[in-house]
Amino acid sequence: MFAVAWGGNEFTPLLVMYREVSHLSALTVNVLLAAYVLGIVPALLIGGPLSDRYGRRPLLLPAAPLGIVGSLVLALGPASVPALAAGRVLSGLALGLVMAVGTTWVAELSAATGAPRAGARRASLALTLGFLLGAGFAGVLAQWGPWGTGTPYVLHAVVALVAGLAVLPVPETHPAPATPGRLRDDLRVPAVGHRRFLRVVLPLAPWVFGAVGSAYAVLPGLMREHTGGMPIAFSALLTVVTLAVGFGVQQLARLVDTSRSARASVVALGILVVGMALAAWASATLALPVVLLAAAVLGAGYGLALVAGLSEVQRIATPDDLAGLTAVYYSAAYLGFFVPAVLAWLSTRWPYPAMFTAGAVVATGCLVVVAAAWRAHLPAGDGGTVRMR
Repeated sequence: MFAVAWGGNEFTPLLVMYREVSHLSALTVNVLLAAYVLGIVPALLIGGPLSDRYGRRPLLLPAAPLGIVGSLVLALGPASVPALAAGRVLSGLALGLVMAVGTTWVAELSAATGAPRAGARRASLALTLGFLLGAGFAGVLAQWGPWGTGTPYVLHAVVALVAGLAVLPVPETHPAPATPGRLRDDLRVPAVGHRRFLRVVLPLAPWVFGAVGSAYAVLPGLMREHTGGMPIAFSALLTVVTLAVGFGVQQLARLVDTSRSARASVVALGILVVGMALAAWASATLALPVVLLAAAVLGAGYGLALVAGLSEVQRIATPDDLAGLTAVYYSAAYLGFFVPAVLAWLSTRWPYPAMFTAGAVVATGCLVVVAAAWRAHLPAGDGGTVRMR
């Protein structure tokens, strides 16, 4: 999970580089950033449910090879939009598999070792650390290393190769049944209709990556002329700040998350409302301290929101649809990665401060929806299932 997440986010701090070196427009690079959602969502929605039927191992093992090929395609086609798009989609396919199948596998391994509540936090920490280091190393190598458009991707290919080999001896936790069911039935996820999923998880999900997309895909582009001649390094710095704060918050998430209410989701959305307001201020002033503060607050909201959503999913799902429901959650979360492209498209009509302010208003609306479902469900017992109140 760590290695594939590294590859999924190494592209982000290089958006400025592609605008400078490959002369791509802001809209084009932000569309390419979101292009890997075209790989993530099918991998999530197909790989997750199929792993509930056929086991975790056969669905996860292809992730590392897909990530390696994706990085090599990106390295070899820095000036080709079709090549960049293809590399992003391949990286997305790999990331979708590790997010749905890997998260579930980690949760089941954690439960098997006597730590059932640790699964969501361990999975989110692995992803966030991979996102953080992938962006950090990519930005440094692109700004100061040799072959700036290729070296970051070659490094990731090596990391993914090592990680892929390390996964081989991990034990299967959900073996396939002797008589598999029909494919159509395998792809169904009944828990999607659960009232708590609709009222708590879905209103929160798009803000997970909408927050980080705003922080490290939009703000660095606005600051291009205010970075002392090092726009790529500054983009990497902003990404690292965002994700480092998110990583730190995830370490403390267990103190906020509870099965008896939607407290963690409400707190996460409250932080995100503040973060979007700060992003509006930052985009209006382009002051470095305000930009860094906005990125940090948005990172805190991302960190808590990711853990809160995964924890809710693991309380709602049964063992037979855990990966499928995790996949639906992540698919909804990745809708947030279209935020930078949408903002770039709308920027010819409205200024960024106004759009971020509108984002704060929408986040407030989601906060109200989730808060209204604060105690919609309560634990039914030690089994961790939930019942209607």
